[in-house]
Amino acid sequence: MIMSKQKIILIFVILLLIAGNIFLGYKYFTEEKQLKQIQISSETQKFNDKILDFSKLFIQKVLKAQNEVDFETRLKLENAVRNLGDDEILNQWEKFTGSKTETEAQDNVKQLLELLVNKIKVQ
Repeated sequence: MIMSKQKIILIFVILLLIAGNIFLGYKYFTEEKQLKQIQISSETQKFNDKILDFSKLFIQKVLKAQNEVDFETRLKLENAVRNLGDDEILNQWEKFTGSKTETEAQDNVKQLLELLVNKIKVQ
């Protein structure tokens, strides 16, 4: 049984379309995987930037302060620490702000700074 040219061409076109779909499916999934990695990297970078911004603000306004920290600055720091969205950092911040003695405050600030540095993610 001899196949006609039309059937051979049709089979060839179908095989070509199947191969094209396989190739495009492979490309789609590899690009999707790469996009997810970029999104994770972007989220990590945003989190790191927030931590660094808060750390700079904290060092500038609290550690280098010559006088008592005013209400507006405390509010700004409180908002910045809450915007981090990290419960562990927030809990340590609350320990710091709730310190009763200077020694307790110094210990809590050391723990807060250590926690902030440890939370920075290196890629």
